[in-house]
Amino acid sequence: MAKIENPQVARAFDGYPEPMRKKMLRLRQIVLDTAAETEGVDALEETLKWGEPGYLAKGGSTIRMDWKAKAPNQYAMYFNCNTSLIATFKDVYGDVFTFEGNRAIVFGETDDLPVAELKHCVSLALTYHRVKHLPLLGA
Repeated sequence: MAKIENPQVARAFDGYPEPMRKKMLRLRQIVLDTAAETEGVDALEETLKWGEPGYLAKGGSTIRMDWKAKAPNQYAMYFNCNTSLIATFKDVYGDVFTFEGNRAIVFGETDDLPVAELKHCVSLALTYHRVKHLPLLGA
């Protein structure tokens, strides 16, 4: 797993309780792997947005992830609610994921991650501004 270079991001991950920290690091690795595999994504910025680990590629929409104490048995990947990302994900993967409104894919602590489907969603977010004009974002 790639080292977290941003000390603020590293502290955010360190603040998650075990085993949620491992699950959050798995989401991070999925984002990093997807960025490396997605054509046109040359660099990925890892930062803290609203106290949550966030990821942004040029031409993409920010992806955030977090675990919250008020819902201790779940964690989530967040997308900009002013985009068509979640609506598209619901159309394509409505039977695969659990959603929170128009902003998040939510995972239960015992859920198996559907990695291929999640990577597809991450790829669409990382290239959003290049595909937002396409039906279903080109999915």
